[in-house]
Amino acid sequence: MPQLKIEGVGCFDVDEGKKLVLAIEESGVDVMHACGGYARCTTCRVEFLGEEPTAMTVAERDKLAEQSLEGIRLSCQLKCDQDLHLRVLHRLQNTERPNAGGVPSPEITPTPEWI
Repeated sequence: MPQLKIEGVGCFDVDEGKKLVLAIEESGVDVMHACGGYARCTTCRVEFLGEEPTAMTVAERDKLAEQSLEGIRLSCQLKCDQDLHLRVLHRLQNTERPNAGGVPSPEITPTPEWI
């Protein structure tokens, strides 16, 4: 069972293969996901403080390039398949939005093309 360590929050056991944005929410962190987890908004971005997952979807790669973002990943496009240590960069508590966004699907969306 992978462990998810969130800076300033704690360390949690997570189900193998769980979508990272959902694992972060289940840990009690109000991570943003304004687009509902479709790799369209980048509000679910995280910064890895340890080993970063090597798998990446085409949707994530393209969105990060479009926004000229480096050194971050989109939690809606990652699965928990290893121990992860990260910092959540956008939280609902730091916005004026009424909610974090639509409920993300348990599966990576859009259908992932892995690079």
